[in-house]
Amino acid sequence: MFLTVTLASAAAAALLNVWLMIRIGAVRRANNIHVGDGGNELLERRMRAQANFIENTPIVLVLIAAIELAELGSWWLPIVAAIYIAGRIAHALGMDGGRWATGRMIGTIVSMVTALWLAGVATGAVLAAA
Repeated sequence: MFLTVTLASAAAAALLNVWLMIRIGAVRRANNIHVGDGGNELLERRMRAQANFIENTPIVLVLIAAIELAELGSWWLPIVAAIYIAGRIAHALGMDGGRWATGRMIGTIVSMVTALWLAGVATGAVLAAA
């Protein structure tokens, strides 16, 4: 079975992670900070945005793969995956504060709802198979 949704989601996540790294690198270069955050709030915010992405994305990708392997995703799984990625972009932009600050809350809610939804589908599949 070819896991199209999983593969596309993992590719999008990898690209998003590189974008997060580039954003961190830009602040590091501009402020000549080589290790840590140097007390720079923007750098700290961007580092946390990437760390939060890394904390949440692996389990979402595992759930997407498991649901796709179980052939339960049909039409809605790629939509949920795309919404998750969009939510992570909103979260990263929101972590900068300023006019995009609401994106942090939106991204957090999208991430939590996505994880809960996928976990619910996986749990339902396990209970139905038992």
